[in-house]
Amino acid sequence: MRLLIVGSLEGHMITAGKIAFERGAKVATVDDIQQAMSSLRTGQGADLLLVDIDLDIDTLCKNLLAERFSVPVIACGIGTQPSKAGDAIRSGAKEYIPLPPDAELIAAVLAAVTEETTALVFKDPATAAVLRLAEQIAPSDASVLVTGESGTGKEVMSRYLHSKSKRAKNHFISVNCAAIPENLLESELFGHEKGAFTGAISRRIGKFEEANGGTLLLDEISEMHPRLQAKLLRAVQEREIDRVGGTQPIKVDIRLLATSNRNLEEEVKKGNFREDLYYRLNVVNIEMPALRERPMDIEILAEHFIGKYAKSNGIAKPALTPEAKHQLLQHHWRGNVRELENTMHRAVLLSRDNLISPEAIMLTGSATFGPTPTATPSASPAVAPSIPGYPASGKAVASSQPMSGSEAAGGAMVGRTVADVERDLILNTLDHCLGNRTHAANILGISIRTLRNKLKLYSEDGIEITGPGGNDSLSPSL
Repeated sequence: MRLLIVGSLEGHMITAGKIAFERGAKVATVDDIQQAMSSLRTGQGADLLLVDIDLDIDTLCKNLLAERFSVPVIACGIGTQPSKAGDAIRSGAKEYIPLPPDAELIAAVLAAVTEETTALVFKDPATAAVLRLAEQIAPSDASVLVTGESGTGKEVMSRYLHSKSKRAKNHFISVNCAAIPENLLESELFGHEKGAFTGAISRRIGKFEEANGGTLLLDEISEMHPRLQAKLLRAVQEREIDRVGGTQPIKVDIRLLATSNRNLEEEVKKGNFREDLYYRLNVVNIEMPALRERPMDIEILAEHFIGKYAKSNGIAKPALTPEAKHQLLQHHWRGNVRELENTMHRAVLLSRDNLISPEAIMLTGSATFGPTPTATPSASPAVAPSIPGYPASGKAVASSQPMSGSEAAGGAMVGRTVADVERDLILNTLDHCLGNRTHAANILGISIRTLRNKLKLYSEDGIEITGPGGNDSLSPSL
């Protein structure tokens, strides 16, 4: 990984850099925020910024957002500084690290950033067959198209291909074509000269140049506008690009990977994707099987995610009961590995007595591999199943008869609107997290912005919102 240190802090930041270097990171240093932004614009890139807390972190985070640099910021300061640390995190920093640096803490931060970028956890023969193909073609420079449903691990496979290639020691650069507006994607890919358009305040190196010598991943390439596909085709054919507003072509040496959750042959027939570009990208096709097509991976992945989130939450790893295991194996997993990960994250937080039982597993939908379980009859009125023991009001109550897994799967929701169930799930999850918006958003699998917008609407409707620390608030701190 690439670490950029911003500031000095009496030499303690350099010590942190040495620790990171010994752990395998590539380390660069700059003195201030302006130099940090200049370094990013010129294509030197970074996977993590370690920033002196006395610098203007708020401005840095705003500049990163405005110029579309998706780089996590870690604030550092001498000793514990709760007030400054809180301000830095509110500005957008992911974490605060006290200095002098602790080697294990630095290692943990690096591990969190680079975690599982190439790790593939599997047991099913279907996954093993895909990996054999990947290992066979990884050493070549051939373009690879990785296809499959959303959440199957297409980017993880792409990083695995890079890690097994001749370019493994060079950069792996990923661009999400679906997340960047069409009018900005051209600049993101090919870069621009100063003054090329309104807002182009300085020259910026694009992802093609940043990936020079390494691998460039075009994630969800089917979302790219046909106009831009023509320029991409030339770059793929000639290994040559033109910056927006530039006058000279620039040679690049990259290995190109692309992913799509759509059938590109169908997109070609519909006229949404260029046929010549499709054949240029699809030298080799790796199709990631859906999770339901590799059932032997479900249990091993579930155990992997339980361990991951137990560790991140500082608790002992809970055991998965046989009933809960059966429930996981019966589920359809429309969201694939991503849905399983979110489910196990919730299950770890909702586990009791160091056990994950069916009550802790909140599944979306009721589609299963086998027969759908029948809900146990109950004389009590149906309530939202969100979190066992929590009614629609969002207040915790004692429950001598918690809902069974089958009741939570759907029976208790009959007769309720989707909006009502969603509201109760959001409020109960927030209550469970004692008002921590970030944790609640992670559990729910939504962005923090979406969560804040939902809470604002609920507050305007007069619903009490749990504030930070578990206190009730009519005006949530959004």
